[in-house]
Amino acid sequence: MHSKNNSLLFRILSQFLMVAVAITILFPLYFMFVNSLKGHSQYVNDNLGLPSPATIQNYLEAFRGKPFGQWFVNSTILTMSSAILCGIFSVMAAYAFAKMEFRGKKILFNTVIPLMSVPPVAMLIPQFQLVAGLNLVNTRTSVIIIYIGILMPMTLYMIRNFLISMPNSLLEAARIDGCGSFRTLIDIIIPLSAPALITSGIVNIVWGWNELLISLVFLQKEKLRTLIVGITLFKGRFTLNVPVIMAGMAIATIPMIFIYVFAQKYLVEGLLAGSVKE
Repeated sequence: MHSKNNSLLFRILSQFLMVAVAITILFPLYFMFVNSLKGHSQYVNDNLGLPSPATIQNYLEAFRGKPFGQWFVNSTILTMSSAILCGIFSVMAAYAFAKMEFRGKKILFNTVIPLMSVPPVAMLIPQFQLVAGLNLVNTRTSVIIIYIGILMPMTLYMIRNFLISMPNSLLEAARIDGCGSFRTLIDIIIPLSAPALITSGIVNIVWGWNELLISLVFLQKEKLRTLIVGITLFKGRFTLNVPVIMAGMAIATIPMIFIYVFAQKYLVEGLLAGSVKE
């Protein structure tokens, strides 16, 4: 009886903890979206209640006078380009580190992976000097290359660990069928690496979309700014009009919510399709 009471208490505490965590995560989203639909006076009088009536004027105001659409396009180009290219380079490198033998493999891998712990701000000055020397300041190319360099160690580590658990019998069967290394990569490694690729891709997209410092330093022209940088400067313009700021933040948040919900389905499918049995 005593053990049953302890088990019931544990389940109650677990449920309470999960509800508390969910509220903690969801409340900022509720606050942002609700107040983005309020007028300024309604926000001042009641910033927690539902909008009555709701208005989209704040969203219209967010686009007025600023190249908001261009910032959105810039963020999309930088984020998707860096995530896709990082995934391509990482899966090729992970294949080599996980399933190939070559001299210096362990030393090279142990040199690349610790770069995950280096904060981007510590590399900002040498990166800027290098980019300025190549005349690539105020170009999307420079930011995409830097993003790939920052994201690749973590992505490589994740995919390589996934590939290590892949049965070597699959690769041996591919060699018997006459597949070379590149054909094996395309037909076997990439399809079975879908869970790791999707998971790392989601992480990389969210990071790239929310990145501020690098895009602020290397993209100094207004037409090249990303959405997050634009909203940061946009906040100073509308310091007293919090609902307009909330509308801008909501516009930046909605794409990430859709991407996560959309990719979650394919993540589960990828886990099932990529499962193998020796």
